[in-house]
Amino acid sequence: MKEVDALISDFKNNKYAPVYFLQGDESYYIDLVSDYVEEHALDESAKGFNQIIMYGRDISVQDVINNARRFPMMSERQVVIVKEAQSIQDFSKETGQKLLEDYIKNPTPSTILVFCYKYKKLDGRKALTRLMLKNAIVVTADKIRDWELPRWIQDYVESRGHKITDKAVRMLAENIGTDLEKVSNEVSKILINFKDDSVHIDDQLVDKYVGINKDYNTFELQKALVYRDVLKANKIINYFGDNPKEHNIIPIVAFLFSFYTKVLSLHAHKATTVSDIKGILGKPDFVAREYMNAMKNYPLPVLINCIHALREADKKSKGIGYSNLNQGQILKELVYKLLH
Repeated sequence: MKEVDALISDFKNNKYAPVYFLQGDESYYIDLVSDYVEEHALDESAKGFNQIIMYGRDISVQDVINNARRFPMMSERQVVIVKEAQSIQDFSKETGQKLLEDYIKNPTPSTILVFCYKYKKLDGRKALTRLMLKNAIVVTADKIRDWELPRWIQDYVESRGHKITDKAVRMLAENIGTDLEKVSNEVSKILINFKDDSVHIDDQLVDKYVGINKDYNTFELQKALVYRDVLKANKIINYFGDNPKEHNIIPIVAFLFSFYTKVLSLHAHKATTVSDIKGILGKPDFVAREYMNAMKNYPLPVLINCIHALREADKKSKGIGYSNLNQGQILKELVYKLLH
């Protein structure tokens, strides 16, 4: 996120503003900024007297203001970080908003005040929001979209001085999801095992240290279905059936449904080239090529039947309608219908 990168760069140059308001659904970036301020804005010797960490559920707006108005002791500045700011008792009340407005108009220059307002955003219609946008640094961290995740993983690994293969990227993206904190933790779990200056993360390292089997996962199942590899698809399904706790049917069906509906969308857009697919789905080249193969192997009439089969499997997996099949049997039936 370029806005966050710019902030971290300013922090490294010892440039801080009086007020930061960090909001939005992506907590990873909110934590990244607030953690940096907490760790680096003050010397260790100054933190005891001049760094205050508050939690929204335990405080009022007046508590925040009282601490922010204090002057630092034997230091040029103090830091006040309000975590879980969305839970401040009177934040949305008129009295609380008025107190914040008055402070934002005239913040204490020697205080760095950081609000961590997670999973919510300021109401754009309020005077407080307009003041924040004018007088404070407001960062809005939106949830990353699934098609953006592979690029994010690659950029994140490279920012740490390492490389990662396309297959390893896909394994992480498809199996961990868009929780950036979890993704970054899993990458760190791999890198911590190496002392070399540069590591090239591949599917074997992901399998070994993250626990995503490179041969038996939803990504490999999707690939087997794309290329109509009956033997491989059935091997994977048998593995899933033998390990139902680790491979629950509901997210597997949801994953495949998302894939097949994307292929349906490409047919509707009459995509004919890899470039077309990249433009429609926002996917990198290697992913777009796979979708191109899926379009060839699943013409429109066949694709509609596949989506119907997925809907039926979804109902059975959730106990809708009578079915005496277990998860493994439902998956086997589904894969048979998708391949024939």
